[in-house]
Amino acid sequence: MDLFHALSDEDGKFSGLEKKLAQLVLDDVDFAVNSSILDLAERAGVSPPTVTRFCRRLGCQGYSDFKVQLAKMTYVGLRYLKPETPTATPAEVAEDIVTKAQNALFQLHRQLDIDVLDKAAHLLRGAEFIQAFGASGNSAMIVNELHNRLFRLGCRINASNDHNMNMMLSAAAGPGTVVFGSSFTGRDQGLVHCLELARQRVIPTIVITQSNSPVARAADVVIAIDLPEGKNIFRPTSTRYAYLAAIDILANLVAYADRSRALKALRSIKEELVSRRDGDDRQLLGD
Repeated sequence: MDLFHALSDEDGKFSGLEKKLAQLVLDDVDFAVNSSILDLAERAGVSPPTVTRFCRRLGCQGYSDFKVQLAKMTYVGLRYLKPETPTATPAEVAEDIVTKAQNALFQLHRQLDIDVLDKAAHLLRGAEFIQAFGASGNSAMIVNELHNRLFRLGCRINASNDHNMNMMLSAAAGPGTVVFGSSFTGRDQGLVHCLELARQRVIPTIVITQSNSPVARAADVVIAIDLPEGKNIFRPTSTRYAYLAAIDILANLVAYADRSRALKALRSIKEELVSRRDGDDRQLLGD
């Protein structure tokens, strides 16, 4: 049941009293969740039977059921019920996106543990094979970007974004493997299981995630990123920029850990691109 949709009365089917009740509930969800039927009726200026009929009109069995459904609705967070839209014009949207990206990079720079990044880079450079696990959008992008950064440095790496495949790859991983995981929330239980499988096989694990999270606790090396999320649910998360910057730093450290190996791979790729695509060496290494 989508109670919020029902209360919004997008079809315009509510009577005057029903509109009044619906607006009261939407304006003060906490009051409605914690009030008795008498309290709600008194505040709305209607009778308790009117409240009961209203609840049934919404598809609830009665007032008690209505409060249960209302509590479930608030469980996802009020910002998803009453989203803020602080930006309106295209110029304001552009300013907001760029500013939040800059803030994310600034905060990342202040909180990154460089020693942890250096340790992770040497683990990745020394690995015979790297399994990179992510899922659910942002983390899938991050491990794919790690793959994109490291293969050109001569690393043997595979990025996987499917939980079942990640589990099977973890179960099949052998000596010389390093497992890298990404989780923006740190609550990806599928990734936690993969890290536990790796630990049982004495395979080193690296994660980029929130500190003190289940994913962080299951890993050997934790690249911690803890950034606050804004209240504008329509704006893409600016945390992505911080994760991408961390991956770039990590990749650069991997390159510097064995410059000759990285240079050999980069030169081979560039020679192919110059001869088949560019005609000179001024273009990007990729597209």
